[in-house]
Amino acid sequence: MLNRVILMGRLTADPELKKTASDISVTSFTLAVDRNYGKGADRQTDFINCVAWRQTAEFISRYFSKGRLMAVEGSIQVRNYVDKNDNKRQAVEVLIDQAYFADSKNSAPHAGVPDDFGPPPPPSRSYAAAPAASSYQPAPSMGYSSGAAEDFEEVSEDEEDLPF
Repeated sequence: MLNRVILMGRLTADPELKKTASDISVTSFTLAVDRNYGKGADRQTDFINCVAWRQTAEFISRYFSKGRLMAVEGSIQVRNYVDKNDNKRQAVEVLIDQAYFADSKNSAPHAGVPDDFGPPPPPSRSYAAAPAASSYQPAPSMGYSSGAAEDFEEVSEDEEDLPF
């Protein structure tokens, strides 16, 4: 069985750190994740509910804010509960294991990331001039494409010392 999720999107609000009765940190937040779209197609966005616990929750609430682009890894979890009107409900959310910065500091919300969760403005970077050429030459990488047919030998199925 496999339950693994990798998402990249923008936070729809500042994540708020909360504590359980047993003093465990937790934060819930929503990521606005754009779907793939083709030429001439309208852009569509999914709003994915996420939850993080303990150190991951503390990290997210400390370093991420509304509009920041973040990448997350986790798994999907489904919770069943009864609301205050005694209706049975089901919540589907991503349980976050890891969170990563997916934008630069220059595109943080205070630097012009739009509130509509569209693409951020292109970062303004100044690159230093390329260093002068040196005499260093990296070794050629070895790979499957660098071998010739003569470099291989046929192995019969009878041999006992196969490497696997």
